[in-house]
Amino acid sequence: LFRSDFRGGKRFPPPFFSGENMAQTIRLRHTQSGVATTGFYGFSWTTLFFSGFPAIFRGDLLTGVLVLLLSASSFWIVAIIWAFLYNRVYTTRLLERGYVFDDAPDKVAEAKRVLGVHQ
Repeated sequence: LFRSDFRGGKRFPPPFFSGENMAQTIRLRHTQSGVATTGFYGFSWTTLFFSGFPAIFRGDLLTGVLVLLLSASSFWIVAIIWAFLYNRVYTTRLLERGYVFDDAPDKVAEAKRVLGVHQ
């Protein structure tokens, strides 16, 4: 449907649909246990389309159920708002639990910038 190429000097797809606004992954590692996991930052299309289910599948049961209930009772307006916030909330919670960035330096710098983390 959308192709990233140049036509007449314009870039397709439009910036909102480009990779800049898609969720990006960042590898995280727990400092004490060494357990590795994946964090996310950016807009969550899965949360937009599936509301609280991505949170449930990531093991964040309480948040997922709460978002599902709030989305259903607000005609899915909460799901739209939550899609902009959830990846940041999820990854920030992992960082608060003792995970640290464990990825390429350029990816870590970008994730820190987007998430507003100053470590």
